[in-house]
Amino acid sequence: MMTALWIFTVVVGPVLILTLAGVVYQAVGAARDARRYPPRGRLVGVDGRRVHIHASGEGSPTVVLESGMGASTLSWSLVQPLVAEFARVVTYDRAGAGWSDLARTARTADAIAEELHTLLAEAGIAGPYVLVGHSFGAYVLQAFVGRYPDEVQGMVLVDPIHPDEWRNPTPRQQRVIRIGARYARVAAWLARVGFVRFCLERFASGSPRLGRAATNAFGAGTATAVRRIAGEIRKLPREAWPVVRAFWSLPRSFLSLGQHVEALPVSAAQAAAAGSLGDRPLVVLSGNHHSLEQMAEQKDLARLSTRGKHLVVKDSEHWIHLDQPELVAWAIREVIEAARKGQMKVWVN
Repeated sequence: MMTALWIFTVVVGPVLILTLAGVVYQAVGAARDARRYPPRGRLVGVDGRRVHIHASGEGSPTVVLESGMGASTLSWSLVQPLVAEFARVVTYDRAGAGWSDLARTARTADAIAEELHTLLAEAGIAGPYVLVGHSFGAYVLQAFVGRYPDEVQGMVLVDPIHPDEWRNPTPRQQRVIRIGARYARVAAWLARVGFVRFCLERFASGSPRLGRAATNAFGAGTATAVRRIAGEIRKLPREAWPVVRAFWSLPRSFLSLGQHVEALPVSAAQAAAAGSLGDRPLVVLSGNHHSLEQMAEQKDLARLSTRGKHLVVKDSEHWIHLDQPELVAWAIREVIEAARKGQMKVWVN
């Protein structure tokens, strides 16, 4: 009896106290963030959830910006104002990202495309649309065109992922998916007890050691990915940095990321099944970081349309819309003009 009491007093008790303190710290911090960083757009009801959407500019067709996996509307902070100068442009946060509520259903490309269509209808944002997607966003947009072809006039893909990359995952890729989903669940638990928030706040205050130690604990690959993403976030306007930290202090951001990772092979297969774009104008922008095999896949995506262009962007890697937002805006304008005129020079180099 005394041994059990000693174990509870010395070991279990302090852990429970620290956990409870962390939960309170997280709740207070999340409430503070909600007051400091209200949604830039508005929250619209979709299937019983609140989804954040932000529209600006005027004109038709409407440009819809689709983010990469784990990213939010903030990733388009440099592009949206440029596009708003010549078109109506819309960004939104997928379920669990940014200001949007978490979904409990699988995050497949088809499901997300259907939710996007419902969101646009509920928000009163009518087509036709020019769709712009980064990375994983290409899967969603291909699925959207497959479901609603009459509502789409053109597309821009920003360093997209080819469906062949994930629809038949190798054993190594299957392991990456399993580990990625598991790490996301662990990170969500750490966010619930305030540990992620504490690490991010320490990092922001100039004391990154704890955060680095935490990411290193997940393995060298995870630590490298986190450092790379942190480098991309620094390209955003400085006022967006604390908002990004606030998002990634929430469990839902990690849970949503895990949902997307788990459904990746299904999403890739759905994108592949969507078929071609026909003669709708298409521009594919590729960073100059790809292997020869990957660049061939990028060129192949440009052939989804009989009016497709493929451009390799110098001095840019995966996040072209942060490295060269003016070029992305130019590509969007190019597609809009081609859709209006009904012509566009084929350019697949």
